Amino acid sequence: MRIVVVGDVMLDVDLSGEATRLSPDAPVPVVDVSGVKRRAGGAGLVARMLAEDGWPVTLVTVLGDDDAGRQLEAHLAGVRLVAGPSGHASPVKTRVRAGSHPVVRFDEGCGKAPVPAASPAMLEAVEKAGVIIVADYGRGLAANPQLRDLLARLAGSVPIIWDPHPAGPDPVPGVAVVTPNFAEASKAAQAGLAQVARPGDEDPQDQAARVGRILLEQWQSRAVLVTKGEEGAVLLRQGNAFAHAVPAPRVEAGDPCGAGDRLAASLAVHLLAGRDLEEAAGLAVHDAADFLANGGVSALPDSVASTAGPVQPPSQSAGKRRTTEPLLLARNVRDNGGKVVATGGCFDLLHAGHVRSLAAARELGDCLIVCLNSDDSVRRLKGPERPIIGQQDRTELLLAMECVDAVMIFDEDTPEAALERLRPDIWVKGGDYKGARLPEADLVEKWGGQCLTVPYHPARSTTGLADALAKVS
Repeated sequence: MRIVVVGDVMLDVDLSGEATRLSPDAPVPVVDVSGVKRRAGGAGLVARMLAEDGWPVTLVTVLGDDDAGRQLEAHLAGVRLVAGPSGHASPVKTRVRAGSHPVVRFDEGCGKAPVPAASPAMLEAVEKAGVIIVADYGRGLAANPQLRDLLARLAGSVPIIWDPHPAGPDPVPGVAVVTPNFAEASKAAQAGLAQVARPGDEDPQDQAARVGRILLEQWQSRAVLVTKGEEGAVLLRQGNAFAHAVPAPRVEAGDPCGAGDRLAASLAVHLLAGRDLEEAAGLAVHDAADFLANGGVSALPDSVASTAGPVQPPSQSAGKRRTTEPLLLARNVRDNGGKVVATGGCFDLLHAGHVRSLAAARELGDCLIVCLNSDDSVRRLKGPERPIIGQQDRTELLLAMECVDAVMIFDEDTPEAALERLRPDIWVKGGDYKGARLPEADLVEKWGGQCLTVPYHPARSTTGLADALAKVS
């Protein structure tokens, strides 16, 4: 199923260099530019992120008939583009950076623009979506009446994530979730806040929840996710009086640009995979934090290879896919005639036995998905001292291995529920089960899958490694 991104695009330009002196004309730094990087911004950045992660994505937008518009089209290679004419100059945002510090940004063509037309091809592309992201950047597309009527009609059957802009229109009623940051949410809820004034020393968490409740009523969306940067987010839902706090992991990040786009893209992927909104929001906040920790927009490549055709299984791709979304990965591999292999375990303290078994399992098919016991699950199975390493770090270590394509964390004592959702073609266990029927065999065979074992490597175990480490600590 295709993800459709609807919204305004702009050309982002980064000029980077070093500032070692002041200008003789004025007390301002002189930046010796050593690098120039251009990329599609706004809705284009959201679509680029999804395309680079390997998901089938269509970008519905409008482009200017100018040099910046042609550059944007080139930077959107790899994204299925359905674009109409904007009728005005393409917006360009240029940032100047000295080292890791922004010095100045100047905008061209970013003033108020007339509402563009939506062509039949644009409307048809939206109608075929499995999930929709409206990335509104205040340039008018989200205000188009035909497009809004279509989105309002689809809201009851298709998940719609609406990333609003202060200069844009309100979301259409009934969308799955609106994702303003706290500043945007406070501005949008200003009239409602004036009616329920509170002391200025109110807890920030309560402030975000209060703003979210006002917007939930004002926008008539099914949910509002108010993001708060490094403090995470607050999720408010219709029919639920309680605000759900979504914590964010601590990361070192100098440039927050693109975090909201990463959050919206991840929400779409997780909702399309069938996760409920609370789980999807938690994963999306972590994805946004990881994006910033890994360098943010500055780490994105200049262009993407074309992925407009069918997504290939990882074994047929030029490089390892960056996505860690297991359910959509499994669907894409199957759609391309590949075999999905899965295995499971705690993987607490990775050792050579794990590496050999996982590599052998990967050889059996076109992708390997590891079903990983959560921290709570490990504690119930192994005792209160375990796990030694938390589930997020265990996930990261597994994904660092070339043979592992995705990780699916499960909270139960056994992987049956995870397997029911994943439905792998092959379920793999270590050779210590050899000669015995695997406990998951009946379940896996229900959908035509098979259970196999890979060689077991004695004298290599997490318990043995932990005991050895305890002797030298």
